[in-house]
Amino acid sequence: MKLNNIQIALIASLLVGLLTIPTINNLPLPEAIKSFGTFKVAISLGLLTLIGYLVAEVLSKWVAIFKELGRFAVVGVLNTVLDFAIFNLLISSFAISEGPLASLFKGVSFIVAVINSYYWNKYWTFDSHKVVKGKEFIQFIIISLVGFGINVGTFSLVANLIGAPENIDPTTWANIGALVGTFAGLAWNFIGYKLVVFKK
Repeated sequence: MKLNNIQIALIASLLVGLLTIPTINNLPLPEAIKSFGTFKVAISLGLLTLIGYLVAEVLSKWVAIFKELGRFAVVGVLNTVLDFAIFNLLISSFAISEGPLASLFKGVSFIVAVINSYYWNKYWTFDSHKVVKGKEFIQFIIISLVGFGINVGTFSLVANLIGAPENIDPTTWANIGALVGTFAGLAWNFIGYKLVVFKK
């Protein structure tokens, strides 16, 4: 049975909610969020992801690019929470949130998210069902490696060179740096995947 786009977006949104939990559990969140509950925050983020996709689907009836942008956004959120889940699991496991090992953790989490990204973007975002060829995969890896450099480089700049302000916990600042790196890398990746790797 082939799943339709809304069913795929629903599955991705459920994964977003589940993968948000390790990050929520690792961060020293404000009391208002803690009292709301980890599970409710995770469900809310999953629902927001699905709603964002549905809005993009409606907009795509007038502006075609929203079809791919909506899917890319869902995949981007999924990859981001997967990246953050692994990153925060490593931080909490080793009790390290800054320095070279934190950059290594960010690199590992990014690589796992990129592998996940390839399959979601190939088969769903850009609807490319042609047989995987070496050239396409190499292009994907090159674009992703540049995105990796942008992502981890931006994280390292924020987390290690700028460093956490006095009033912000180092784990929270590491996650802020990771988020800034993620946005920088995502912008590059969408352009590269659309115009180079999965171009029609």
